[in-house]
Amino acid sequence: MDGPVRAIRNSIAVMNTKGGVGKSTLVLALAETLSAHFRKNVLIIDSDSQASISSMLLTAASLHRLQSEGLTIVDLLVSSVLNNVPVEWPRFVVGGVSDVDEARTVYLIPSDMQLTLFEREVSKEELHARLRSSISTLLGNVRGVFDVIFIDCPPGLSILTESWLREADYHFSPTKPDYISTCGLEVFRRFKGLNPEMGFAENLGVCINMKEGHSSVDADYHRWLTSNPENRCFTQTIPRSSALQHAAQLSSVERSYVAKYPGDSGTAIKAIAEELLARLAAANGSAPASGTPPLAPAAAATS
Repeated sequence: MDGPVRAIRNSIAVMNTKGGVGKSTLVLALAETLSAHFRKNVLIIDSDSQASISSMLLTAASLHRLQSEGLTIVDLLVSSVLNNVPVEWPRFVVGGVSDVDEARTVYLIPSDMQLTLFEREVSKEELHARLRSSISTLLGNVRGVFDVIFIDCPPGLSILTESWLREADYHFSPTKPDYISTCGLEVFRRFKGLNPEMGFAENLGVCINMKEGHSSVDADYHRWLTSNPENRCFTQTIPRSSALQHAAQLSSVERSYVAKYPGDSGTAIKAIAEELLARLAAANGSAPASGTPPLAPAAAATS
């Protein structure tokens, strides 16, 4: 007799309580790498009101159109939480968003600055439980469709970020090798220890980002971070490079993966992506399936 089917665990909340650690750029690079080199279907949920990663993946005209037409994570959550009505989540998924010509299976649920007003209404109406239930439903729907799901969370610990952290399968924390960024990890660790009965995402690991190769200070913080086994630091670090800074700027024409992530930058990102997949596979007991493109996007990323 066959045993019970194991639930897929592939949703990853990406956050650090400290801003400026290169989080959104790293999510972008990992998503495009997983698509281009590992043939994975990747969904990015932009949960940052600044819509940083949305603007990295969409032209200003496309993003403005989606926001105007009510096709963002804000509109999805307003319907399901404030209005308490079912939503057809595929309507909010945008395909064809990468400017890397090999990365054809990156999908996005974009954001909007109205997200801060939504959170205010949730607090005012005391709808925290409904917010968490809505997020749980959304993640339950997308887990079986996509191979990897990244939730790009803003710095800090808002009620929305807390809901993602309690409903996602894992959390992944990029950090710079400096004092303030590592303090951000400690604040996050203490927060995670509060109310354990409410559940929390499992630590997938800490990724040391924007490391200066010839800095003894960066090397010291690298050793400090890796010396704490609770961090589960990834073996590979990401160097500070102009290539990764430029990668955050959407190109008006498609380019090759090598053109966007040349040299050491591309090598490092691919190593992180491979280790991330290995950790997901170990947690799930097998390698995630690559599958075919999951759906016909409801909104095309065109200007």
